[in-house]
Amino acid sequence: MMSKTAIHATTALMILAELPPGSFLGADEIARRVQAPRNYLGKILQKLAEGGLLESQKGKGGGFRLARPASDISLYDIVEPIDKISRWEGCLLGQERCADSAPCPVHARWAAVREVYLNFLRETKLSELVKNQRALCCMGG
Repeated sequence: MMSKTAIHATTALMILAELPPGSFLGADEIARRVQAPRNYLGKILQKLAEGGLLESQKGKGGGFRLARPASDISLYDIVEPIDKISRWEGCLLGQERCADSAPCPVHARWAAVREVYLNFLRETKLSELVKNQRALCCMGG
């Protein structure tokens, strides 16, 4: 359900979450680890920096780092600026007049799915992803 761009962004932030405190990592190295084109990933990283998730520093020893602890960054924080999932308030079938008082054929079911998915994104923290990734790596996964 996440776009490829949102997946790349999430992967990049997971990499940055593993950096020692105060360290920066260059966009070239992040792109190499994410396996994404450098210019494409650079634009994603800049967007996330503009949104306050990342700090960027130019020059030697510069690059990107998290602007706040991984435990304070949710998947929603990462995905929203890229996929604009907050726009999901509209009708799944594209009807102009779709509300509880005048529902489309899938209104109630879509509302339930949407809420579960959005809550999942809001409640899942970057630190949890990193921790789970480490556990998989240690188990040989």
